[in-house]
Amino acid sequence: MSAIKLHVIKPSVNNMTARVFVRAAKLDFTEDDVYGKTRTDDFLAKNPAHLTPMMEAPGLPKGVMWESCAIMQYLSNKHHLDKFYPTDPEKRAMVDSAMFYIVGTLYPYIVRSTYGALNFPQYPGEVGASDATAAEKEKAQKAAVAAVDETLAALHKFFLEGKTFIGGDHPSIADIRLAASLEFLKVIDYHFPAWAKTYMAAIAKALGDAYAEPAKDVEGYIAYVKGQKK
Repeated sequence: MSAIKLHVIKPSVNNMTARVFVRAAKLDFTEDDVYGKTRTDDFLAKNPAHLTPMMEAPGLPKGVMWESCAIMQYLSNKHHLDKFYPTDPEKRAMVDSAMFYIVGTLYPYIVRSTYGALNFPQYPGEVGASDATAAEKEKAQKAAVAAVDETLAALHKFFLEGKTFIGGDHPSIADIRLAASLEFLKVIDYHFPAWAKTYMAAIAKALGDAYAEPAKDVEGYIAYVKGQKK
């Protein structure tokens, strides 16, 4: 029996991130689809935050952990996966800096740009979850898309210019997080800059089926959502 059990909801960027990583790293794992189950007593007893992906693994202080980037960091450290998460302090600093920028700055803008189109619940306090008019919500969504543009440009200039990946010649955990995050922008037919198209193609090629299989689930949901609106 596999030591790693990954509990996931498949049409999700956060979940796609962890799903790609365990495949790319060739780890021994099992996967449990918990769609509709994260509020059950059994799930909440393990994970009171009811978040996915959630990983069960021996040795963890409470038996489980969540947060996709933390899962990748832990598994890289545990299994000495330096090509995904370098141990050199300076190289690791760049991977960490990029990944935190993606999660802390870029992804919230992607959420505001796409969650309405994806029929996902908006975060409390956001315009999309308020009683604002449809016009006001559209205005906020367009502002978020403009912020995505600016954030992606900064990320490219600082972390990627002159390199294939943030990790250099091989995708790092920051690259996996970035590529997965960009997948959601397809639901709004986002106009990707040329470098981003090249980057996403390079990630898909470098990781092969490890990327393609989880990406297919996200792409399938996006196609379904778009089909419902026609």
